Amino acid sequence: MAATKSAGTDATLKTPAARKPRATASRATGEKKTTSRKSAASAAGGAGKIRMGAEERYRMVEVAAYYLAERNNFAGNPVEYWTQAEAQISSLLGE
Repeated sequence: MAATKSAGTDATLKTPAARKPRATASRATGEKKTTSRKSAASAAGGAGKIRMGAEERYRMVEVAAYYLAERNNFAGNPVEYWTQAEAQISSLLGE
């Protein structure tokens, strides 16, 4: 009878659920796995185009127009600054 009990306890100790998972070498040393990600331009489907909302584009043009006007000491025509800024932003965004 004693042999039957010891065989039963040995079997429960060797079950896969009782084992602890081992850490891999990269996790043990603190290395992080890098993943390849597509850039925003390639994910959007265009070769050099960046997609954004109309409000974001408007704000970018607004800031660019301000800096163009500031460079000229605010002496020129605001409409010209705006059109120059739109051209700059369009070329940056690949439009």
